[in-house]
Amino acid sequence: MNLQTIVNAEPLEHKISYRHKILFTGSCFASEIGTLMKKMRYRAEVNPFGLMYNPASVALTLQRLENGTLFTEEDLFCQDGIFKSIFLSSEYAAHSAGEFLRTNNERLSVASSHFRESGWIIVTFGTSWIFTVKDSGNVAANCHKLPSSDFFRSRLTIDQIFDIISPFLERSKDKKWLFTVSPVRHWKDGAHQNQLSKATLLLAVERLVEKHPNAFYFPAYEIMMDQLRDYRFYAEDMIHPSGSAIGYIWERFRELCLEPSEEPLMKIVNKLNSMEDHRPLFPFSKEYKRFENEKESLKTKVEAELRKLFNNYNL
Repeated sequence: MNLQTIVNAEPLEHKISYRHKILFTGSCFASEIGTLMKKMRYRAEVNPFGLMYNPASVALTLQRLENGTLFTEEDLFCQDGIFKSIFLSSEYAAHSAGEFLRTNNERLSVASSHFRESGWIIVTFGTSWIFTVKDSGNVAANCHKLPSSDFFRSRLTIDQIFDIISPFLERSKDKKWLFTVSPVRHWKDGAHQNQLSKATLLLAVERLVEKHPNAFYFPAYEIMMDQLRDYRFYAEDMIHPSGSAIGYIWERFRELCLEPSEEPLMKIVNKLNSMEDHRPLFPFSKEYKRFENEKESLKTKVEAELRKLFNNYNL
């Protein structure tokens, strides 16, 4: 008896490898999978300015990374003595404008360099709804709980999404672009409006993939909606995927997108991660010293394997 509707998908012809630098940007899938990739020792940069839910904010982030455009005081506002920017998530705030600009421009410099050297850009769209600041006309990546009266709310069209994302693929034909749509529902929009939003994203991504030979699609949305339909695959809020759902989607991502010849290395890295996560009951025992020696030996082996793939690797 088949108890699931399996989402079939074509594996990538050219797989993602440890050899590549990878940039993840966008909504929750980018953050979840990107974090797992970093844990597996891939050279990944994950949402350098926080979660970006809509394609317009993703485009603004890509533009800043592409050009290395520094943040200035004009990009900031002060809220209750804390300096923030509508272009960044709240965790990138600071107590002074100088501190904000110093730390985030340093982060920008690193991320911009990583973007230029990346072989893969992995983008997740969460919603086609955007909030535009009335005074400036800028699209907000994060509204920072400012009054709703400060913003115009609208939904991007398929054409608009295609038009703002397509030029990046044209200018970076040396990179491969993998698009996904977040399965997380934006429930505040209502069930119907959420579906319209997701449909718009899916159709826009379909057009990008049809137009650009360096654009590909991973069906995270379909796997969650059609294969993992039971509520046991959802967190307590009944909106976000549970840990087991994320784990399953990660396994499908590995199967369809990652270089299979590097699977033995991933297993060694996974074992090393488990050992590093271990918390001993008796840290001064002979048994634990043997454990530590085995861990260091495994770490050396992983470093050596990764150096075979690329130079100057630091674990």
